Amino acid sequence: MKKTLYILACSLGLGLSSCQSYFLDLDPLDEMTDAVYFKEASDFNEYAISFYGQLLGWNSKYGSIYNYFDGSTDLSTYFNYQSEVGRGTIQVTTDDTRWNNCYSNIRTVNILLEKAKSYPGDSQDISRYVSEAYFFRAYSYFYLLKFFGGVPKVTTVLDIDSPELMGKRNSRYEIFSLILEDLDKAIEGLPLEQSIPADEKGRISQYAAKAFKARVLLYEATWRKYNGTTTDYEGSEGPESDQVNEFLAEAEQLSYDVIVNGKYSLWNYNSQSSMQNMSSRYLFCLEEADSNPAGMTKASNNEFIIYSVYDASLRPGGINLNQTVPKMDVSRKFIDMFVCTDGLPIEKSEKFKGYENPSSEFTNRDYRLKSYIYQPSDDKKLNDGRSGYVSAKFYCEGKTNLNESPNYPVLRLAEVYLIYAEAIYELRGEITDQELERSINQLRKRAGVASLTNALVADNGLDMKEEIRRERTVELYMEGYRFDDLKRWGIMEQELNESRLGMVVGSDDYDTTFMTEGENTSSFAENTYVWGTEETDTPEGKLKCVAIDVKTNFNVTKTHYLWPIPQKQINLNGNLKQNPGY
Repeated sequence: MKKTLYILACSLGLGLSSCQSYFLDLDPLDEMTDAVYFKEASDFNEYAISFYGQLLGWNSKYGSIYNYFDGSTDLSTYFNYQSEVGRGTIQVTTDDTRWNNCYSNIRTVNILLEKAKSYPGDSQDISRYVSEAYFFRAYSYFYLLKFFGGVPKVTTVLDIDSPELMGKRNSRYEIFSLILEDLDKAIEGLPLEQSIPADEKGRISQYAAKAFKARVLLYEATWRKYNGTTTDYEGSEGPESDQVNEFLAEAEQLSYDVIVNGKYSLWNYNSQSSMQNMSSRYLFCLEEADSNPAGMTKASNNEFIIYSVYDASLRPGGINLNQTVPKMDVSRKFIDMFVCTDGLPIEKSEKFKGYENPSSEFTNRDYRLKSYIYQPSDDKKLNDGRSGYVSAKFYCEGKTNLNESPNYPVLRLAEVYLIYAEAIYELRGEITDQELERSINQLRKRAGVASLTNALVADNGLDMKEEIRRERTVELYMEGYRFDDLKRWGIMEQELNESRLGMVVGSDDYDTTFMTEGENTSSFAENTYVWGTEETDTPEGKLKCVAIDVKTNFNVTKTHYLWPIPQKQINLNGNLKQNPGY
């Protein structure tokens, strides 16, 4: 039985400048033979292009992309949706699409790697495509590692008699070693970013693989540093050494290499008055020239290092971004994370203007606050949420529902700056002003705030580690990092078992008109909120805030750092051990 495999490509690439669609009539991937495919280098190229559908994007294979918008974290909630991990209510399920799709992806990659061994031509002709295969196998295994910990390692194309089908789980340490090995092989054979032609932009480069390796090294180093073996399943074999410092040192080296030699740059057009200092908003909705006040197109974006490519005609996003984004209920905690223009947190800064009216707290703040969150004065009439704040990140002005099609950022230069700074501090317990200037302060310049320096930290009683983490949290909001960060820092229980609060509604001294609908405004009415209000500490003392959700609804524990192995897999293979606590 044959099936049609649709591959979106552009002159054998993903740049979407001179595009065509390949409709390849292929045997099912588990029945492919040399007689049908993999005879020419071009066969390997076309097959490798199909891997790019494995990247996280608007059309995600790993569950709704809205699950990666930091909903149900301490930063925001989403509609009435509360994820199981956010509430601590994860249960063992029969099946899990993340498990299934990752192993399907791994099988697809293993087919190319197996066929490459018998390629009749010069191996150099297909080395790039083999390297892409290794990258994508590492990508899938890292995804599995984050969700499940140690999983079965499969590096060949299995059939119904393969003994691996009844094998035991490999430990997280074995899986992580495989990820590093695959990424090293990928780096060795991938082209430099500068040598990838415009019509192939979007394919993985050597520096992209280095940046991704830096990400996974920081993740695993901090996981082991702050969690040790506490999440390992029964019988899992630990490492001979924790390797924490080794991983941190390499993460620093790789991120430095990408920063200095990768030829990437932050997308910053704040110098243009029309941009109104909101480059951090329009970066995430870039399409045609009319998608932003500066008249820039996707071609101007040299910040995204790994990304899923979309196009309103050829590959539309198709997920109602504009309808959904404003319904994110942003938390008081997240709003308070944005520093003032003097670089200080609101509780330390004389520039903070308080809560006299709903717009005052936006004054003298980090540009990312007004880029990611609509100000009440914007009068966007979008607030379907309950917190008093309206999310703006990924909102594509002027686009109709289902037609929003910006590229999806899988990994961008801003994250590399953050990896560099965090790896240095975690490794040495300190970071120099020069290293801060090379990394985090590049982001703060775009955000219009003073540089983070050792003097600023010391003179104001701040904690450098927490300031580095603050910068990461603010910059990467809604890009799917928050759960993973809280887990690898070992603080998810601490941060998620607290009430989710919204805008200050204060007292008679405050204008509490913050909800908009049509042309009308309405004042906060406590009896219309299920959870009413709750007092919280602010720079102006204890004040009442909208209660989006209350702490009695949360019961997050160390168990929830990993998801359970799907019961179907355990039923099929009794040698698989379940994760602890399930």
